[in-house]
Amino acid sequence: MSSELEISRRGMLAAGAATAALTVAPQVQAEARTQPSPAAMPVSFTVNGKRHELQLDTRTTLLDTLREHLHLTGTKKGCDHGQCGACTVIVNGQRINSCLSLAVQHQGDKVTTIEGLGTPGDLHPMQAAFVKHDGFQCGYCTPGQICSAVAVLDEIKAGIPSHVQADITASPQATNIEMRERMSGNICRCGAYSNIAEAMADVAGERA
Repeated sequence: MSSELEISRRGMLAAGAATAALTVAPQVQAEARTQPSPAAMPVSFTVNGKRHELQLDTRTTLLDTLREHLHLTGTKKGCDHGQCGACTVIVNGQRINSCLSLAVQHQGDKVTTIEGLGTPGDLHPMQAAFVKHDGFQCGYCTPGQICSAVAVLDEIKAGIPSHVQADITASPQATNIEMRERMSGNICRCGAYSNIAEAMADVAGERA
């Protein structure tokens, strides 16, 4: 008798759960259909000297805009959390992690990607130095490394201090420790750091 009662209880619980699911499912589907579409807005900025006017979902990052909308795939998506530096680009002369920045934040800005630094026939000095000193292996992080390296030398030239600078009132110098500290946000999983430092020192006119 108790066995039959147990089966009956299980059956009732199963039937109740199924009924609840059938009741909730149409409601969830209806809510999904009535959800407003993501907001979009016009964004215009200059990338590598060319003006672009786009209509973008406000959640679109600068990285995804460059890669998916402008098809500039030199800028790489690595960690997508701002921790590896593969997505580094230069905006208004300063380096940023494009994966952490929304495109709508850059209305009217000037963006430079690896494609805008130089061409195969006319390399930027930093690109040429990376080739000369073999500052890359797999090459995945290289676009971000080069963009960051260019901006680092500009930071030093502008007198912007760093964490390893003993006297922040003095002008920073392009020393090995200075450049390594400033480049610490760009990760190379192949371990080409010493060659990258040599390439940067070559461009800076200092010894690595």
